Amino acid sequence: MKKAMIAMSGGVDSSVAAYLITRQGYDAVGVTMNLHHGEEMGITSENSCCTSKDIEDARSVAEHLGIPYYVFNYSDNFKLHVISRFVDAYRNGRTPNPCIDCNRYIKFDQLLKRAKELEFDYVVTGHYAITEYDEKSGRYLLKKAVDESKDQSYVLYSLRQEQLKHILFPLGSMSKAEARKIAEEQDFINADKQDSQDICFVPDGDYARFIEEWCGLKFENGSFVDLDGNFIAQHKGIINYTIGQRKGLGIAAKAPYYVVSKNLETNEVVLGSNEDLFSSELTATDVNFISIEKLTEPMRVKAKVRYKQKETDATISPLENGDVSVVFDEPQRAIAPGQAVVFYDGDIVVGGGTIV
Repeated sequence: MKKAMIAMSGGVDSSVAAYLITRQGYDAVGVTMNLHHGEEMGITSENSCCTSKDIEDARSVAEHLGIPYYVFNYSDNFKLHVISRFVDAYRNGRTPNPCIDCNRYIKFDQLLKRAKELEFDYVVTGHYAITEYDEKSGRYLLKKAVDESKDQSYVLYSLRQEQLKHILFPLGSMSKAEARKIAEEQDFINADKQDSQDICFVPDGDYARFIEEWCGLKFENGSFVDLDGNFIAQHKGIINYTIGQRKGLGIAAKAPYYVVSKNLETNEVVLGSNEDLFSSELTATDVNFISIEKLTEPMRVKAKVRYKQKETDATISPLENGDVSVVFDEPQRAIAPGQAVVFYDGDIVVGGGTIV
């Protein structure tokens, strides 16, 4: 009998994934990764995760399903690979996506290693995505979920072949409504629990305050300037602003200003019009390919530069240093360094990388 380790967050999706896996006959255990001590960090939001309530909910579902349940402490790894990367990115003017790092360095690295040590065949999560083996190419594929409104393939682009071989996503072929219906029919304690929406360790959304407290420093005021370098107004610390931002600038003007770029050396935030945010090209580094082994020549794909964006036509080309050049057919708005660009061929994830 195949053995499956189910990552249970205490939410509906991972609970239903656990139910489906047990129904399919796997020898299963449920585990919760304790990534940070939420209450110690002042985190009690229902929109967050990793609270004691989440652990209680996950344990309740595991008991309901009659499977063993354990809590693994990965808080040190989470600080090193997720929180520290998040803080460093913002301090260096980039806009990170910590969910991608959590998947890459914790869920499908640390947890998968633990599963193999304990001789489990698979790690199971409640992600909305599909994995399958392609006989023709001899490669494992990552595909979009059937319910595109819930598809999470964007945040999974870093998965490698050896990892995909040992990962199961039971929810990939169903809708969120179907998953919640199963939770209700099974009378799970968390059947009506809302999805977490925020960065789990910054549930109030005030990432600048979090970073200042984490680093023990205060980011100095500086200048808002226009595209020609002319002074507009004073800003309240460069870390408070992201590419494409309009609200919260505190500037009265006839036409709205948008954050176009940031200059850490001069502590300046460059403002412009909405039209100034559009660009047709970007360079991606730390690129991982899934459906192909390597990019050796220009390739037509669909690509997107943020999670909730619809992918659009583009050409990707290899660069000598291993990076990838991406040229869009139509200019894209607010391409932000530090975010991910992910490439698609229909519903298949070709790969992705970090925008530089």
